[in-house]
Amino acid sequence: MKLVTFKSGGRPRLGAVKDGAVIDMALAAKANNATLPDDILALLILGEGGLQVCRKVLEAADPGAPYAQPLESADLLAPIPKPTSVRDGYAFRQHVQTARANRGAEMIPEFDEFPVFYFTNHHAIFGPGPVEVMPRHLDRLDFELECAIVIGKEGRNIPAARADEHIAGYMVMNDLSARALQMKEMKLSLGPAKGKDFATTLGPWLVTRDELQDKRIAGADGDRYDLQMTARVNGVQTSQDNLKNMNWTFAQIIERASYGVRLQPGDVIGSGTCGTGCFLELNGSGITDNQWLEEGDTVELEIEGLGTLRNTITVGSDQQQWQ
Repeated sequence: MKLVTFKSGGRPRLGAVKDGAVIDMALAAKANNATLPDDILALLILGEGGLQVCRKVLEAADPGAPYAQPLESADLLAPIPKPTSVRDGYAFRQHVQTARANRGAEMIPEFDEFPVFYFTNHHAIFGPGPVEVMPRHLDRLDFELECAIVIGKEGRNIPAARADEHIAGYMVMNDLSARALQMKEMKLSLGPAKGKDFATTLGPWLVTRDELQDKRIAGADGDRYDLQMTARVNGVQTSQDNLKNMNWTFAQIIERASYGVRLQPGDVIGSGTCGTGCFLELNGSGITDNQWLEEGDTVELEIEGLGTLRNTITVGSDQQQWQ
């Protein structure tokens, strides 16, 4: 299934994509003598049983019924508009090694010891469409081409061998980064904060694991997926990699993240930037020439099977009244 959250009547609702239409799943369930919540987090809390009901309702749903609308006119939000948490990994060796080499640093050996991650702001989530940043964010504003998972089954101390069972689905993620802020604050050795906490975009939909089985590469350290990853800025391709090139699997990241901690349905975990997947890496390698995102730029991040996440940069005012 391709699960979405869309706005209808001024509020977010749970939907699914079928034959070019967005189906309102709660209304479709009611029309087919079933029951589903109208919120994606509530659906995830129901676990695999809720997803099974969702699949049956979607199979019976009529894309021409009053509970459906054309996909092109649907007001899509992030699939998970209010995640319970957002972690972001560092799983692609090419990105890490190249970015370090570009600033004269050797590859850090700890990369191969454990999968690292940081927490970002789960209250600064955007879906497809415009993303408003502040003027200071435009000082070397960057995109980051990533894949993200959503936890669908809670657990603590989850071994990598069982961790894929805890994944509800996959989606495209853009970890927008204000590099000038980020580089200055990271000199204080506490990791990224204001350079990262203002905007993360997710979408266009959450693709459940069953839809990706033909691209699955099973392994002792968890599943990988043979999915092409591409970034375009204003229609010009900048980046290309493959999700199977993750050096740490999502299963291994889940094992690390859940050590002594209970993961919850609705937790989002990003892969980290893929190879060539940001201007920081591209500029340092001479592939691009000091290029950064500007007001009005459109970023398209595409992952095979997961769709295209399209965002346009807009700028707010530092003088906006506080609330």
